[in-house]
Amino acid sequence: MRGIQVRQFGGPDVLEAVELPDPVPGPAQAVIEVAYADVIFLETQVRRDGAFFAPELPYVPGGAVGGRIGSLGEGVDAAWRGRQIVAKTTPAAQGGYAQRALAEIGTVSVVPPGLGVREATALVHDGPTAMRLFDNAVGEGALRPGAWVLVLAAAGGLGALLVQLAKAAGAHVVAAARGERKLALAREELGADAAVDYTRPGWTDQVRRTVGEPGVHVVFDGVGGTTGHAAFELTARGARFSAHGAPSGGFAQLDAEAAAQRQVTVAGIEQVQLTAAEAKPLLGRALFEAAAGRLRPVIGRTFALEEAAKAHAAIEAREVLGKTLLSVDS
Repeated sequence: MRGIQVRQFGGPDVLEAVELPDPVPGPAQAVIEVAYADVIFLETQVRRDGAFFAPELPYVPGGAVGGRIGSLGEGVDAAWRGRQIVAKTTPAAQGGYAQRALAEIGTVSVVPPGLGVREATALVHDGPTAMRLFDNAVGEGALRPGAWVLVLAAAGGLGALLVQLAKAAGAHVVAAARGERKLALAREELGADAAVDYTRPGWTDQVRRTVGEPGVHVVFDGVGGTTGHAAFELTARGARFSAHGAPSGGFAQLDAEAAAQRQVTVAGIEQVQLTAAEAKPLLGRALFEAAAGRLRPVIGRTFALEEAAKAHAAIEAREVLGKTLLSVDS
């Protein structure tokens, strides 16, 4: 079968199109005939230098796919065969940048009627994360009707979902992103009340003028670094700050004492390090909301499987709005 393999860490050009052996399902596993594979920023970081974790070389990237169930392992009900599904790939096996991928049947989610496999695949990673972040903010009372919510990286796959969820909950949203194309998406398609470019001087002053006193009640920080630190200064007393993003090179480093003095609840990446059992019902909710038309994943670019290097380069250049996918059966 066709697939993409990394033999050495480096730039996008290390993503090579190769012939790979077909995966063989073990007990409670299934082989997925892949239609689409999700591409996320973390995969570009791992490919570059083994950041966060270093897979054994060579490896096939890709942690999430959508398609149809093909062959089944021992103990799997035959009724699964042929069903249209999305799934995380099995960690110990090769990834999803291939014509076929392996998944534990217990982690597979059926694509609901009214939703395409392409759109469902775009929700596999970001859907559960968005739902967990949203639930945490609502549960603590910070995200409520009339509250001001600041979403950093608002035009990314995760940020776009958070803007929509916050607006649906009756909050006011300031979307922060890079460049006019992304700001226009946030304002015109996602429904943000205001949009600011966090790469421009004075962006925090612009947010202050927009939200007024006492400040922002919830920050979803999908950027990290100095941008996340600057956003912390915009929080109101008793706010919630979610420091879950690090595409800038690191998570926002916040002063615990300052947060305590202002009674700001700070949560990090640990809140979205979900087990498979935790992620599956959250993904189910996201798929249901998308099928009902209440949540829309933004898919900026879809590349052919053999163009995986171009997909990684586009993500690293911050060129893509929303999600990036590989079309495997094109």
